[in-house]
Amino acid sequence: MNLVLCSHGTASPAGQAAVASLVSAVACRSSDEVVPAFVDVHGPYVGDVVTSDSVVVPLLLGDGYHVNVDIAAAVAASPGAIGTRALGPDTRITRLLLERLRAVGATRKDLLFLAAAGSSEEAADAAVRRTARELSIRCGSPVTVAYGASRSPSLADEVVRLRAAAPHRRIVAVSYLLASGHFHQKVLDCGADLVTEPLLTTHRPVDERLVELVLSRASVAGGQVWRGVRGLRDATVTVNCSAFGPVQT
Repeated sequence: MNLVLCSHGTASPAGQAAVASLVSAVACRSSDEVVPAFVDVHGPYVGDVVTSDSVVVPLLLGDGYHVNVDIAAAVAASPGAIGTRALGPDTRITRLLLERLRAVGATRKDLLFLAAAGSSEEAADAAVRRTARELSIRCGSPVTVAYGASRSPSLADEVVRLRAAAPHRRIVAVSYLLASGHFHQKVLDCGADLVTEPLLTTHRPVDERLVELVLSRASVAGGQVWRGVRGLRDATVTVNCSAFGPVQT
């Protein structure tokens, strides 16, 4: 059996390196072959690497077009292959987003919005909104949603709206993206006062929770057949509604 880790693909060297670091980290925890694949921008393309004994895990944050069409077609073309659901939504991702907020110095006085790529698929949008709700509960502040494409409001429009509603408060864009690339640049350019880093970066070690999330998707999909997952830990977390600590004045 081989584990195919399929991400979107990006022209950004930093984004490519960040995704490659996750693939490498997963490979270190699996006794089965781990193969990278992509749906767009560059190869190796998912349709060219999936075989009848593949488990395909989308390195995507929602079950949108690429999961339901591109990856599904590659799996269907290889009888015996298995496709899993996307990485998000998941509490491990939400907890990592909260840590990204802490890293930029966000407080409960700030206005927060989840900056997503955007998808025409309702299921993918529902995943984004669920993540925003979970993040709001964890940080004790409202979290709205804005998009880089496909849906409204746009990133820039949400900044304008929030600025008009509370001109003296900082606006924080929470990057709901796997790695640097086209959409993260749009988040950086949207006019927010603070922008969090994506889930993967080139200057931080891969967060172990992302590795466990990928392996858990593969384990659930493979059932008793999958024996390559080693060392999974319980990912249960406790909600902390005052996660930012004292409000800074």
